[in-house]
Amino acid sequence: MGKTDDLTVVQKMTIDTLHKEGKTQKVIAKEVGCSQISVSKHINREAKGRKRYGRKMCTSNGDNRTLERIVKQNPFKNVGEIHKEWTAAGVSASGTTMHRCMQDMGFSCCIPCVKSLLNNRQRQKRLAWAKDKKDWTAAEWSKVMFSDESKFCISLGNQGPRVWRKRGEAQNPRCVRSSIKFPQSVMVWGAMSSAGVGPLCFLRSKVNAAVYQDILEHFMLPAADQLYEDADFIFQQDLAPAHSAKATSTWFKDHGIPVLNWPANSPDLKVILY
Repeated sequence: MGKTDDLTVVQKMTIDTLHKEGKTQKVIAKEVGCSQISVSKHINREAKGRKRYGRKMCTSNGDNRTLERIVKQNPFKNVGEIHKEWTAAGVSASGTTMHRCMQDMGFSCCIPCVKSLLNNRQRQKRLAWAKDKKDWTAAEWSKVMFSDESKFCISLGNQGPRVWRKRGEAQNPRCVRSSIKFPQSVMVWGAMSSAGVGPLCFLRSKVNAAVYQDILEHFMLPAADQLYEDADFIFQQDLAPAHSAKATSTWFKDHGIPVLNWPANSPDLKVILY
């Protein structure tokens, strides 16, 4: 018996059962009473002809391409706006179907990353800076001491975690978070390099050129001695008014410290922020 058509219905059902149990084709053939070739052909035919279960997709490939184009044209549209535009394009599908199609394409609704708004001149300067530094080696970057000031809110202010609640619990004291009109905050200066980190400076006043030079004198120089000892280094700072003031530039020249040229409005290039 070498053809699957010669197998009886009972034999085919037995083959399927034993195959699901993980039996080998040789064992199945012996128990069913047929050739191993017949068992192999039947299993392969069943695998190729296995039907897909579930509801048939109500959108075509063209509809899906239209949806993907709409999303890519303006990824900040909400689900309702996207569905309205998709419907206007001649597609008849529910919002649930549209959302499922978007998930199948790999789209997910996320909080967008925030980056500084750049004009064309700033973009050109960033590109020129990147081309100038693209061949720097790890040894060259290890000579750079990155620095920055950052403001830390001690309280949450008007932002904070979300809350899980049920309908009608919006005003429940358990689900309400108190807001603070003027949240407490602290400004901190810090520096780091591949050799390690320097001490933190907690600032109690607004940072002007005089305050910044005092930070450099009492915090940056000790950090440089700690991280580089007698080796040369390059100092990195952004273009804040206190940093780019003439008096600050004179301070760096008097101390013989080279400053890394830095494109304006480029906080995302700072290693210290990551």
